[in-house]
Amino acid sequence: MKTRIHAAAGAIALITVSAFWLSTVTVELLGDAAAITTVKNYVLAGMAILIPAMIIAGASGFSLGRGWKSPVVARKKARMRIIAANGLLVLVPSAFLLSSFATAGRFDNLFTVVQTIELVAGATNIALLSLNMRDGLSLRRKPLRLATRAR
Repeated sequence: MKTRIHAAAGAIALITVSAFWLSTVTVELLGDAAAITTVKNYVLAGMAILIPAMIIAGASGFSLGRGWKSPVVARKKARMRIIAANGLLVLVPSAFLLSSFATAGRFDNLFTVVQTIELVAGATNIALLSLNMRDGLSLRRKPLRLATRAR
């Protein structure tokens, strides 16, 4: 059961971060100020989904990986630390700041700098979450057993 919860929370986190990133890029390229403001406010509101999913994925992952000596598990743990730090130190503050700036109609150079940092941090988390998902799936797969022929 814990494995399914971990997988679901990880998938929700990856999908949510990807949706935030794709929405941001799309609206920045094609949208007007009102659309950008809407997306920035939805991203901030979406933290109510993302943060619990990340906490559940992280906690269940550390619980599942406890006692494992596998290099795959060690890589997943190391990535999760980067993902969490990136989220807490860059992505969450950026979401608050950009939503505030957008609501105030402040689309200046600072908005652009913070937006760029957020996009780089988001892409990093998408890549790391994807690698963790790949490695998690590899841990669940049953190894193929090749039939041996007696000679």
